[in-house]
Amino acid sequence: MPDRLPEMGKISPEFFERVIYPSLGAKSEKVLVGPRHGVDTGIVEVAEGMVMALTTDPIFVVPEYGWERAAWFAVHILASDAATSGLPLAFATFDLNLPLSIGEEELETLWRHMAEECKTLGISIVAGHTARYQGCSYPMIGGATVAALGSAAKYVTPAMAEPGDQVLITKGPGIEATALFGVTFRSSLEEVLGADTARQASELFRQMSVVKDCRTAAAIGVRNRGVTTMHDATECGLYGGLVEVARASGVGMRIDQQAIPVREVVSRVCGHFGMNPFHAISEGTLIVTCKPFRAQALLAAFGGVSIPAAIIGEVTEKEQGMVLVEGADEKELVHPRVDPFWAAFGQAMAVLRGF
Repeated sequence: MPDRLPEMGKISPEFFERVIYPSLGAKSEKVLVGPRHGVDTGIVEVAEGMVMALTTDPIFVVPEYGWERAAWFAVHILASDAATSGLPLAFATFDLNLPLSIGEEELETLWRHMAEECKTLGISIVAGHTARYQGCSYPMIGGATVAALGSAAKYVTPAMAEPGDQVLITKGPGIEATALFGVTFRSSLEEVLGADTARQASELFRQMSVVKDCRTAAAIGVRNRGVTTMHDATECGLYGGLVEVARASGVGMRIDQQAIPVREVVSRVCGHFGMNPFHAISEGTLIVTCKPFRAQALLAAFGGVSIPAAIIGEVTEKEQGMVLVEGADEKELVHPRVDPFWAAFGQAMAVLRGF
């Protein structure tokens, strides 16, 4: 059997279905939603009428951001996925596998800011592990689990979209890729693209979270009352996220590319580093499916808290497939499979660090 592992990034859906999905430990009737490719959270019944949404991700820390910003981003990467459940954030565990190069003062600063951001988001830290080890290096310095807790009638997953639902996104594609390059390589961007572009790119940094987006969306109602799915467009970006929602829900989609708002700074930065903005990692871009009768209310809710949003298409029957409308042309919307950010960021970081 051929190796289906990509050179970098998440494993393929095929490898997941063949190797990961069939082996999930002990079975439990309490597991309402288990691991699925493209689904952000698992859902577990914890009491009658109450569920816990759980998500696990790497702790992603880049010292070049500055320790405060690095801590903020590390927490929001984790919290964003849990927030897509529509439930209130509640608990977290952190496993810090740190490089030998980190010092006591740096670790203290990093942890203090991570804990403060958890407090701001209403997350209680309940367990963890902290140590320095040989072979550990930035940006992946461990892993964490974040849990959200709430009513069994009020959670959503990317598997709940239905034909007829409207497809909305917040902020546009390529947010994370642009922001990370803007913060990490600002001097280089200033030289090539100008100071204004470099500034705009770096200012997107605090947009790399969907916690506020999710809370705003859930507040208008979920399932038959409004929002049916929420998904964070992280690895493989907007197009990858759209395909993941469709696969999880067993539906098709018809997406109008011209309806997708792409910021000029995103186009310029992604273009300079050879990244397709629709394929590039985009923490901060929330994909939402919503009942048509609540779509305008959802847009108004986003506008009320200054979150840019747009309707970009609709959910269709599975048999209609994934359709991307580009002006007068139509083609299949496919999953990028490999995110261009990792290679581009790695190459740029190697130059920055003199490797």
